[in-house]
Amino acid sequence: MNGNTEMLNFIFQNSQMGVDTIKQLLGIVEDENFKKYLESQFNEYKEIHYAAKKALNENGQDEKGISTLEKIRTYLMINIQTITDKTPSHISEMLIIGSNMGIIDAIKNIRKYNDAEPSIVNLMEKLLKFEEDNVRQLKQFL
Repeated sequence: MNGNTEMLNFIFQNSQMGVDTIKQLLGIVEDENFKKYLESQFNEYKEIHYAAKKALNENGQDEKGISTLEKIRTYLMINIQTITDKTPSHISEMLIIGSNMGIIDAIKNIRKYNDAEPSIVNLMEKLLKFEEDNVRQLKQFL
């Protein structure tokens, strides 16, 4: 696989994790203001996810999604961590941790694949900025 494909698959998987996680959380969250915020995050992750899938397919590549095991693990972790605490503060903390992991991985991938096509680097930078904005905006819910 070349750098373009590697970077696009990272974007695809990261945004898939965001889509899946927030979709699950929308069924758990009770606070309406927080739910509205999560819906806007969900839509942005979907947009980035679709753009990565489209770019992969245009480059003749199939997208490599998150493994079934990883999906199950994440689903169970969210359920376990929200059994006793469904507050916006607790869920924001969980999301900030996830976004920080995404930020670190995005920066590493931008450096690792610095020869990738500019449009792909731009999509990665869009994801990076989105994750950074998420951390900043989620702090209001802590």
